[in-house]
Amino acid sequence: MDAIIMENMGFYGYHGVMEQEKSLGQKFFVDAYLYLPLKKAGETDNLNLSVSYAQVYETIKEIVTEERFNLLESLAERICSMVLSSYPLVQKIKVRIKKPEAPVAGIFDYFGIEIERER
Repeated sequence: MDAIIMENMGFYGYHGVMEQEKSLGQKFFVDAYLYLPLKKAGETDNLNLSVSYAQVYETIKEIVTEERFNLLESLAERICSMVLSSYPLVQKIKVRIKKPEAPVAGIFDYFGIEIERER
């Protein structure tokens, strides 16, 4: 299936179990892959036959920056649920959330999760 790819969207949010994560916040990076048929949109050059990645970006941004979750899993579920309910052309979504400043004593690029949901 065709896909709209949105990678490495950076946001500041307040997600995590520890108190300093809830009060100080941190950076999160989100990748989203929206699976939908794009052939007709490509043939007609008609945005109504696709999905505006600018609108999806705003949807994801609002969730990450305005809502609060203990778990990245819950944040990802919320993003998937909202995108699937708000954009009926999207048949499947894959979301990856990366947390580069996780409160773990060690050297790492990020900790994260990835989930896929479909209609």
